[in-house]
Amino acid sequence: MDLGFVLDRPGVIFLLSLAGLGLAAFIGAFGRRCLRPLHREEQHEYDIVQTATLTLLGLIVGFSFSLAVSRYDLRKSMEEVEANAIGTEFLRADFLPEAAAASMREKLKAYLAQRILFYETEDASRLSTVGSETARLDADLWSLARSAAAQPTPITALAVAGMNDVLNAQGFTQSAWWNRIPPAAWSLMAVIAFGCNLLLGYGAQRVNVAIFFIVPLTISISFFLIADIDSPRGGIIRVLPYNLIHLTQSLDLR
Repeated sequence: MDLGFVLDRPGVIFLLSLAGLGLAAFIGAFGRRCLRPLHREEQHEYDIVQTATLTLLGLIVGFSFSLAVSRYDLRKSMEEVEANAIGTEFLRADFLPEAAAASMREKLKAYLAQRILFYETEDASRLSTVGSETARLDADLWSLARSAAAQPTPITALAVAGMNDVLNAQGFTQSAWWNRIPPAAWSLMAVIAFGCNLLLGYGAQRVNVAIFFIVPLTISISFFLIADIDSPRGGIIRVLPYNLIHLTQSLDLR
């Protein structure tokens, strides 16, 4: 199974984690009962190792959660930057000749609609269509700005600079959506979590389904939350284009 496919589906991560970590705990318990029992004189050292391992896992989960939240906040801030850049350029279009200004305003409204679809679309094929249409509008808008720059004045320079900000904001947004927790970090975190649950099962005096279920469930919920926040399009916690939608409503009133 493709790891990228899984990371965009937090629910799948939750189920796989719960099953895998629960299995690890029972494997550890089986190892203690059937392969090599833990002797009484080894218990103290074992408890130290188990505590240290669980503490390390807690630190890694906390650090990963912090990374996911920072990336989520970046995506939110870039949506605000895009809305501000488009709104400013819509106003600066008044500095262009009347025909060019009218054309640019219409193109900006169409561009704004595509940017909202970029945030709301989950289907990959439809997202590809949105990307193609956005690229076409990028070229059209820049062509209008370049035509205005053919006879440069300080006023038209503002419109050209504003268009540059619009296109830059789009690129920064795309970079923010690509900026994810690396798959290698997920793999290492999963290995550590699996080892911790092996130790949990091996160190248990008896098989207790409730105890063996609590720790895997807690870790699985943590993985689900991290994956949900880190995934731009998957899950339930997503960046919604509130500022872009509000801008659309404002422009429709003009």
